[in-house]
Amino acid sequence: MKIVIINSGSSSIKYQLINMPSQEVICSGMIDRIGLETSNLTYKTDTTSIEEINPIANHKIGLEKIAHLLMDENIGVIKSTKEIDAVGHRVVHGGASFSDTVIIDTKVKEKIEQLFGIAPLHNPANLEGITVAEEIFATAKQVAVFDTAFHQTIPELAYKYAIPNRLLIENKIRLYGFHGTSHKYVSEKAIGFLDKSEKIITIHLGNGCSITAIKDGKSIDHSMGFSPVNGLIMGTRSGDIDQSVIFYMVQKLGYTLEEVNTVLQKESGMLGLTGFSDLRDIEAQAENGNRECQLALAMNAYRIKKYIGSYVAVLNGVDAIVFTAGIGENSSYIRKLVCTDMEFYGIELDDAKNEIRSKEIREINTLNSKTKIMVIPTNEEIEIANQVYHLLLN
Repeated sequence: MKIVIINSGSSSIKYQLINMPSQEVICSGMIDRIGLETSNLTYKTDTTSIEEINPIANHKIGLEKIAHLLMDENIGVIKSTKEIDAVGHRVVHGGASFSDTVIIDTKVKEKIEQLFGIAPLHNPANLEGITVAEEIFATAKQVAVFDTAFHQTIPELAYKYAIPNRLLIENKIRLYGFHGTSHKYVSEKAIGFLDKSEKIITIHLGNGCSITAIKDGKSIDHSMGFSPVNGLIMGTRSGDIDQSVIFYMVQKLGYTLEEVNTVLQKESGMLGLTGFSDLRDIEAQAENGNRECQLALAMNAYRIKKYIGSYVAVLNGVDAIVFTAGIGENSSYIRKLVCTDMEFYGIELDDAKNEIRSKEIREINTLNSKTKIMVIPTNEEIEIANQVYHLLLN
């Protein structure tokens, strides 16, 4: 079964063509920095490797470019879209409607659209990917895999907010959790790798960032909540903020609610602190002495450390901490900031191991560290393909 996986993030598209059940990756690639003049596109097969830097204005243009590469007469891997059996889509917010993988129909698309307001950076891009894929791969099954599904095991005392009960019962306002596909994938890899893995903290750091407490393979708490805007400091999202700031901005500073939402979702985080949203640019500026960038990186790590501390309390200990996603896998600088002065929790980083670049699962802790510190490359696409395959098989 040939499955195209489309993983549309807030500023990126990852894609793979996977042959199931062998999990053979026929081709893979990504587009990142969407919306910038320096958008980066990669496309890789067994015989071809392409990287281009060109402006890609939005997700629709990016997806059309990917489809063109798949069917290119010289470097493509399929001759016809009829060769594709299914397209698996990562969808960020499933709300209360979806706790499992589903075949996409009109009602599913309507539900995804209804959640635009609480996942404005993601669900619109996810639905755009579905719409374009339906046109390009017209004979394939379209399947949605929801980021929120893995977090359905979070207990009520953790997902319920201290607001009137009717808002949960009638309006389903609660913590949902996100990046579930990634947290599920890397936690399962960690469990398979380690002798002791009852209590794991997984840290997904990309343009969007989140952290999950996992006990016996199940999510029991998570940093994001009703929408993917709170928790850790992110590329353009604020993370945790005193909600009274919103009222102050509206009542005293004259912002509209829409403007406040734009500020918190698209103008805050590392972008608001530094003028840059890409961590690679921020680290380069910090190394050149930019104090705003240095402070922003320290703030970023400080927020992560606070969550680690709280999740160690929730788990009553920790066996392993896992870094994953673009920043978590590649930024030795952030990992070092996070793991410094954490000896009380048995967290001791090996600086030399931390600097090694690898695509393999690896430990970067010292031999004496009581807590394992791991870098595990996430592969949301394989996880999505597995879920799509098993859904259609049944």
